[in-house]
Amino acid sequence: MEDFLRYDGTMKRDPRIAAWFDVADPYRLMVREWFEQMRGCGADVRELFHDGCPIACVGDAPFGYVGAFKAHANVGFYHGAELADPASLLEGQGKHMRHVKLRPGKALNGEALRDLIAAAYRDIRQRLGSV
Repeated sequence: MEDFLRYDGTMKRDPRIAAWFDVADPYRLMVREWFEQMRGCGADVRELFHDGCPIACVGDAPFGYVGAFKAHANVGFYHGAELADPASLLEGQGKHMRHVKLRPGKALNGEALRDLIAAAYRDIRQRLGSV
């Protein structure tokens, strides 16, 4: 089995994430629907708030996160470097992680982002041997 990142303390719904989204911030609003999309991937999705970001996991293995910054927001994938990205949404140069950067007024291919979220979920389930 492949060795990859795991987090302690995941739960079905982390109240710290609700509090994070309750802050009136336009960049947090931009990523809320995408985190909801991650939550809706399957009954086995769990979450936690870590390093200032909501993270979606299967069990204790993360597959996606969202982040809000001063001038943009991110929807990120822990194994994004290995995801098919025909719409070329993913950015980053890390060994594993990639993200989609969201900016106000910049068009976003929502269907392609939904596909990436679903692919990241399927990928982590496969890595865990859940499929």
